[in-house]
Order: sequence, then C-alpha cells, then structure tokens
Amino acid sequence: MTEEKKDTNPIPFLVKLVLWILLYASFWYSGDFYEQHPRLNKVSDGLNLFLTASILFSIGRYIIITIYNKRHEKRIVRGNFVLGINRLTVVLNTSVALISFMIAFGIDPREFVTSLTIVAMAIAVTFREYITNLISGLFIMFSDQLSVGDRVKVGEHKGRIVDINFSSLIIQNEDDDMVMVPNNMVFTSPIINLSAHRSTLFLVKFELPLQAAVEVDKLEKSIQALLANHPYLTGEDDLQLKVVEIGKDYAKYKMEMHAKSSSNKVHKQVENEVFKEVLKFKKDYDVET
Repeated sequence: MTEEKKDTNPIPFLVKLVLWILLYASFWYSGDFYEQHPRLNKVSDGLNLFLTASILFSIGRYIIITIYNKRHEKRIVRGNFVLGINRLTVVLNTSVALISFMIAFGIDPREFVTSLTIVAMAIAVTFREYITNLISGLFIMFSDQLSVGDRVKVGEHKGRIVDINFSSLIIQNEDDDMVMVPNNMVFTSPIINLSAHRSTLFLVKFELPLQAAVEVDKLEKSIQALLANHPYLTGEDDLQLKVVEIGKDYAKYKMEMHAKSSSNKVHKQVENEVFKEVLKFKKDYDVET
C-alpha cells in the first residue's frame, strides 16, 4: 500500500474534529467547572492546543497535496513530495504533542527550554548522527533524485527502495533481504540510481528439489528456447540460470532478463511463462525418477 493510499482515511481527522468541537462546547457551557478545577483546566488547555494544531496541520497537508497533484496530474511525477509532507506533518504533530504535554502538567515550555539549554546541547551532540540523518531524510523526501520503487546501488548495497524514513533508506536486495542504509550515506557515498527511468530489468526466481539440480541444464535450455525471440524481451540477455542458494534439500535459482517495456504486467507475464516451464520440467523429472 502506498503512502498516499494509507493517508486517505478520513476517520482520524474526523475523530480529532469531533473531540475538538466537544472540548470547545465544554469550555462554553462549563467554564465555571474548569475554574474550580485548575488541574483539569491545564489538561484541557494542553489537549486543546494539540487538537487545534493537529487539525490545522491535517487541513494544510491535504490542501498542499491536492494542489501538488492537481498541478502534476498530466505528468508522471515521483512520490517523494507527498511522502515528505506526510513525514513532516508527523514531526510537527509530535512537537506540538510534547508542548501540549508540558502545558497539561503546568510546565512553561519557554522556561523549560531555557533551563535545559545546556542539557539540550548535550542531547544534540549525543544524537548528532540521528539529527543529521533526519535532515538528510527530509532532503531525500523532497528531492526528485530518489523515490520509493527505484533500483539503486549505494556502496556495496544494490536493490529496490521500499521505504524512506528519517533515519535510513530501506533497500530490498536481490536476495529479498531488507538493508537499512543510513541517509547520511546517500550524501557521503557514490550512489547510482538504476531507475532514473523505470527499469526494464527484472528477475525470475524459483527453487527446485536438490535432486533435480543435476538435470537443471535441460531446464535452462528449455527456458532459453521458450524465450528466444520473445516479443516482450530485448533478446540481449544470455538467459543463464544462476544459483542463488543451496539448502539441505533444495536449490534456489534466478534468471535476469530485460523487457522492452518497464510495465510490471509485462514482467509478470514473462515470469508466468517461465514458471510454467519450470513446473513442466519438475513434472517430467518426477515421472522419470
């Protein structure tokens, strides 16, 4: 599920709006009650600040994203701007929540910050790496150089970006491992975006019983014959089966190929044809053995 789709749920906003209306109604009709209970009055002030700010942030986020999508509806754009706005809204909500918490407990945020200046400096030094990663993450989110779904190579890590957060890029490599690359590394190490234009390279992966590995050359030749002059492929690949992993009773293989189109539908169709050939090979091997 994409970042945009996850944030189209209006229920959290409506809940905050209803709570805000009820809170203001209580101020209007029960002012004397709050005056008689100063402790509860402070809590309500903190809650009021958080709800008001959060509602304004949500409205602002919706307006900005709507305008952005409207201006780019006729162009193919990368999803980083929406991702950045959503993550920035989370930061703002968290900051206001901390201030509201202080107000609820009778702490003046300005005095608190002033009295903890030295401590804050020590915290900033201690969490320097995380802070710089956070800033780097925001730069990445609001840039059009990298986006979720891109295939990249950062240092020795190569794979597809599945998420960008405040601390790292989450990359899924060809072995389906999740690699967390610190955002700072994007700015300090050479990085290659293999999907500056949508990639036509895709992989077909499968596994076979270990006993069938001795006959895998037959499978390779049958797949090569199947894909020779295939209308969806460029024909530039050698289509060799490569061993990815050998387990106790299985062997995993992969085959790299380039399609003429970057369409996932085309990739899946070719992958499905290869899988059918693998099933046919496995069936014939089981019959022979």
